[in-house]
This record gives sequence, C-alpha cells and structure tokens, in this order.
Amino acid sequence: MSAWDDLKEAVCNCTKCGLSQTRTNAVFGEGDPRADVLFVGEGPGKDEDLQGRPFVGAAGKVLTKMLDEIGLKREDVFIGNIIKCRPPKNRDPRPDEIEACKQYLFAQIAQIEPKVICTLGRHSLHTLVKPDISISREHGKPIRWEGMLYLPMYHPAASLYRGQIMDYLRFDFQQLRDLLDRGV
Repeated sequence: MSAWDDLKEAVCNCTKCGLSQTRTNAVFGEGDPRADVLFVGEGPGKDEDLQGRPFVGAAGKVLTKMLDEIGLKREDVFIGNIIKCRPPKNRDPRPDEIEACKQYLFAQIAQIEPKVICTLGRHSLHTLVKPDISISREHGKPIRWEGMLYLPMYHPAASLYRGQIMDYLRFDFQQLRDLLDRGV
C-alpha cells in the first residue's frame, strides 16, 4: 500500500475521539492527491457522513458551482475537512476533536503539497493559520504562513443562510483564479 492509502485507512479506522462512535462514515476527502489547490472545510455534515464524501450536500453544490465559474472541476482540486467525522447535529467541532484529527489533515497537506490552501470558513482558517484572524476582514487576501500560501474564503454554507455572502464567495474564488493564472 502507498502512504496515501495507509493514511486513508488510518482515517477510516480512527477512534481517537468520540465522533468515531456516532459517525456513519469517516470522510477522508476526495479529488486529485497531487492537486495545486486544497480546499479545507470544517467537518462533514449529514449528507457527507452518509456518503463518506466531502461537500456533497447543499454547501457542496455551491462549492461545485463556484469551481465551475472559475473553470475548475472537483477532480482538479482536493477537498477535505479539518475533522473527518460529523459532529452531532452539525455543531462546531470542539477543540479536543480538532486536536485529535488535525494530524490527518497535516499528513494530507504534506502528501498533496498544494500550491495554495483555501480555508473555507473560520474554523479552518483558525486551525491552519492563526486563531485571531477575522474571516470577514481577510477573505480573498492571500496569506503566506509557515511556508504555505493560504487563501481565506467564506464557507459555501454561509451563502445558504446569508445571500449577500455569495458576492463575497465569487470574489474569493476569483482571487483563486487570479493566483492560479499568475502561477502561484
């Protein structure tokens, strides 16, 4: 087995936190394991837990639409989450759950070696960059942190509850297109 397959098996068999007891499926992530772009969300929702795939519910439809608008497909990028199991009732992940799971995300980053990591929402921004960064002030602005290039973005789910967020999302995705066109 490859290191990638070993990592996927470790995620699927993980019991490091209580979320493993309530999940239907661990959600490893999907897409190109050599992608230039890695999208990191918060954690799986109900549809993701049932299917074992990231961003397949309503927020996933928004993400796919935004990718299409900038000429990318889901298979061109890698899509994952900070935590790999659904929190009950889609609550925010707790710090101990993030701590138990983030080593898997770091291993994915190390193996993918993306040119840019798009943090979707505040949880991934705070976990991967710094906990005191405001998503509303920093979205769409590339941040170089510890040798990696991050592009903070609003989470696609935010546009489902606040329609004006869609304009911000389009801006964020256009910034990604611009970075790729410049050859990050």
